[in-house]
Amino acid sequence: MNTIEAPFIGINRHRIEVDGEGVTTLAAFHGCPLHCRYCLNPRCLDANARVLRHTPESLYQQLLIDDLYFVATGGGVCFGGGEPLLRPDFILRFHELCADRWKITVETSLNVPLASLQAVHPVINQYIIDIKDANDQIYQAYTGKSNVQVWENLRWLAQHADPAHVTIRTPQIPMFNTTEDVERSIVKIKELGFSRIDKFTYKKLGEVGH
Repeated sequence: MNTIEAPFIGINRHRIEVDGEGVTTLAAFHGCPLHCRYCLNPRCLDANARVLRHTPESLYQQLLIDDLYFVATGGGVCFGGGEPLLRPDFILRFHELCADRWKITVETSLNVPLASLQAVHPVINQYIIDIKDANDQIYQAYTGKSNVQVWENLRWLAQHADPAHVTIRTPQIPMFNTTEDVERSIVKIKELGFSRIDKFTYKKLGEVGH
């Protein structure tokens, strides 16, 4: 078997019902296809950032310390970043190690090739998706990239995932969209059949919050 290794910007333990059910550990990958103006984790795009390098096996061994918490609370691992769905092979191999003892959540922009989503979907228990805004012009102004792929992936997910396991974040982004824009995004999301919607306001870097 070829060794799979990936860079991480951090491992954050003992998160309670923040990134999925029960006690979770957030494993944040380095690397992202977007360049968001108010990026929460700018280190994920910094080529010179200090990173932790893990194989699925080494990450699994590190997280075994919390196996009791994961199993007792129905928790597990949340892969974030950065963009976790850029690393489908890593996530699939990690699931082979933990099997169904630990739930796997992904915190994603969903702006990745559909093939990557399709590859990992069988092992994902929970999705947390930040769509930024449904309007492509707003999305491009904020992220530097089109959201066409996001909506293709959302449509596929609507046909293949339990909506109860999908949370979609619809932020109001200062200087980029309005509350009316957010409501228009929510209408489009509901039309696809999703109902778990997290509506909030981004905070600029240096402010408290997102």
